[in-house]
Amino acid sequence: MKQPELILIDGSSYLYRAFYVPQLKRMQTTSGQPTGAVFGIINMIKSLMSEYPESHIVAVFDAKGKNFRHDLYEDYKANRPPMPDELRSQIDFVHRGIKAMGLPLVAITGVEADDVIGTYAKQASEKGKTVLVASGDKDLAQIVNDRVNLIDTMKKVIMDVDGVVEKFGVRPDQIIDFLTLTGDTSDNIPGVPKVGPKTAVKWLSEYDTLDGVIENADQIGGKVGENLREFIPQLPLSKDLVTIRCELELDPALEELHAKEPDTDTLIDIYQTLQFKKWLGELGETLQAGSGAAQIGEFKPGKYSTILNESEFEDWLSRLASSEGFAFDTETTSVHAQAAELVGLSFAINAGEAAYVPVAHSYLGAPDQLDRDWVLQKLKPLLEDPNLPKIGQNLKYDMSVLANYSISMQGVQFDTMLESYVLNSVSSRHDMDTLSETHLGHTPVPFTEVAGKGKSQLTFDQIELETASRYAAEDADVTLRLHHVLMPQLTAKPGLHKIFTELEMPLVSVLSRIEDNGVLIDDAMLLQQSQQLAMSMQQSESRAYELAEGEFNLASPKQIQEILYDRMGLPVLRKTPKGAPSTAEDVLQELALDHELPRLILEHRSLGKLKSTYTDKLPTMINRRTGRVHTSYHQAVAATGRLSSSDPNLQNIPIRTLEGRRIREAFIAEPGCHIVAADYSQIELRIMAHLSADATLLDAFQHGLDIHRATAAEIFSAPLDDVTDEQRRHSKAVNFGLIYGMSAFGLAKQLNVERKQAQSYIDQYFERYPGVKAYMENTRESARERGFVETVFGRRLYLPDINAKNHNVRQYAERTAINAPMQGTAADIIKMAMIAVDQWIRAEAPQIKMVMQVHDELVFEVPDSMLDSGIASIRDIMQQVAKLDVPLLVDVGNGSNWAQAH
Repeated sequence: MKQPELILIDGSSYLYRAFYVPQLKRMQTTSGQPTGAVFGIINMIKSLMSEYPESHIVAVFDAKGKNFRHDLYEDYKANRPPMPDELRSQIDFVHRGIKAMGLPLVAITGVEADDVIGTYAKQASEKGKTVLVASGDKDLAQIVNDRVNLIDTMKKVIMDVDGVVEKFGVRPDQIIDFLTLTGDTSDNIPGVPKVGPKTAVKWLSEYDTLDGVIENADQIGGKVGENLREFIPQLPLSKDLVTIRCELELDPALEELHAKEPDTDTLIDIYQTLQFKKWLGELGETLQAGSGAAQIGEFKPGKYSTILNESEFEDWLSRLASSEGFAFDTETTSVHAQAAELVGLSFAINAGEAAYVPVAHSYLGAPDQLDRDWVLQKLKPLLEDPNLPKIGQNLKYDMSVLANYSISMQGVQFDTMLESYVLNSVSSRHDMDTLSETHLGHTPVPFTEVAGKGKSQLTFDQIELETASRYAAEDADVTLRLHHVLMPQLTAKPGLHKIFTELEMPLVSVLSRIEDNGVLIDDAMLLQQSQQLAMSMQQSESRAYELAEGEFNLASPKQIQEILYDRMGLPVLRKTPKGAPSTAEDVLQELALDHELPRLILEHRSLGKLKSTYTDKLPTMINRRTGRVHTSYHQAVAATGRLSSSDPNLQNIPIRTLEGRRIREAFIAEPGCHIVAADYSQIELRIMAHLSADATLLDAFQHGLDIHRATAAEIFSAPLDDVTDEQRRHSKAVNFGLIYGMSAFGLAKQLNVERKQAQSYIDQYFERYPGVKAYMENTRESARERGFVETVFGRRLYLPDINAKNHNVRQYAERTAINAPMQGTAADIIKMAMIAVDQWIRAEAPQIKMVMQVHDELVFEVPDSMLDSGIASIRDIMQQVAKLDVPLLVDVGNGSNWAQAH
């Protein structure tokens, strides 16, 4: 079907499909209006118009309200969730856009789009016209014939009669019977129980039609035959529901559907509103000032060069030196910066123009390349020039790689990963491929396509030069283009721009130095701990076998399920989605309060995790060159702005258990040095006091009261000095629980008290601190209106589910709205502290090393001779780094290892 005379678009099907395409679902304007479904449908129609310029195109949508199938079957589509608000907000743009393109749009009450499409297709084909139906709906396969084909534009597949047989295993005229037997879960149409596509195909191949299957039902054996015979009375209804009506009298009639001249003014208005920059350009318009950059830009193939001689390199060097900044990327042999060897470097100054300088490709037959030391010597002045801006994607890695070659990279001003993260930490992932697909509409060459996968994956030095050059140069080019799209959006938001320029970007070099410093560990101590953990695990295992009266796999949920519930008869507190008794950790924790075996299983799990994650693994992660362990810190992961770490993850070493504290003992200082740990005290409660402006809470912190004891005195109506440790523990749970959105039920569970008692604690808390209650209510209301909350310093934390229809989803977003400003502000403060302390270290105390950041804590390696002065300076800098309405307090400890420093 080279040029169909009529194209019918199943608009409702494409509306949902476009909405759920990952890279489209993330699209939104700078004000937060979702745009992906609009872009997807209009882009699809544009493609059809371009490919079939002579075809008459009609878009068909479902009308609002119920249709005749609901009258036939009350539960028709009953299991479908309501349309997401993010999609609903785009429908008007879709309809207006299609009409403005000059295309007829049809939506007829009482029937479905499929019925309208079926009727128009039959009418056209009977007049000898060829018809192409654009849809991904399997139901429409029943209308395919010699003149009617389907096209799935997303998969770029056209399906004729043979295509239907190939995909479904049955002819188009058998599709109705096929769907009757299998049913349709998406529309809640019942089929024969346990009959899937394979069985339906088998029966229709043998008996040809549904009537033939029914006539021979007695010959079909087994349970499935019983199901068929039992379900026969239901089959006529199911068949009626899946049958597309092709004989309708429609208004408008097909002959009345005419294309019109495009309404350019309306299209411009829509494209401006939704910030479709490329399409505005096609209409001779540009995005209006203040509208922000479009989410999808145009990506034309770049001109990429491979630099193999000194003359070409000198030319590029001169261009880099005279530029206003350039995108930069390294290619290496390892993802671990401290172990990586430099293989090549790429640059981009102008979008679409980039160069790759290979320096260490060593595969058999590799051409001569420039000497790595010579190239780095020439580049060093530029890379260390603080006034020459560098642009990158995850520049921290490149900085650390260059540090291996004694280059201290300066002028690190723009990182596209962080530009995206600061703009909206939850809108998408922030890796280059995702950002390119989202903002440029371009999918970069994946690394696996260049290097392979798994055990056979090549290191970059083994990749053929032409392939490597295209990949590396594209990285620099894409990074530059992303910067040109993202940075204007940041500049348009002064608060976020300040977070980016004054916090996130300065932190990049700080984190690079911390990672390069690494931390010293005692591998012999960890080996001994591994042996002790193994013995403890064996003891737990033996006791568990004794209680279970037989051996079992303590890591097997199925076996644990059988022993706890079937054999021992423990109460079933919760079930899995499949209806089995749950063995989730929180369930076992509750059971462990009264039963020894669940406690032993949890103990075994905990010990095993510590052994595999830390005591076994940490010694293998010691860098041979430095003799230290070097973690990687991640700025663009946690939605609240908190840092995370990996390889190894230093954030999750427990401090409250004996085994966790013993692991911290293995983090040691060099001879002649001490480990110093500086930790913000009750930082989130202090931030709550500042945000809520509650007079009582502010007064307690300003006068240095023990906040948990002060709260307990109010809750338990006791003098401050008479508060017991148990009462203080309860009030501590209340103080922290409420800022995390804990309910009375959750508090009761944590404290092991009656729910009524927990609710009483909460009521008394809010009576004492009315400002906190007001803050929570105001924050929730503001979040619902704005779609985000902010930290004290202006970081935005978006809440896409704050107005969700689902109660549980919405409630979780509301709890996040309360807590996120506190967590986010705490994250901002620790980052400010890291920057300030790093500046002091470099200027006045270069002998001190900042070696770790863990939550609200900074860890240092300090020479013994500087211990007292170093502690005093660190404490003072951290306490003065931000001004709140309550003082910031920092607890500082020291010792020969990390555990002693607490």
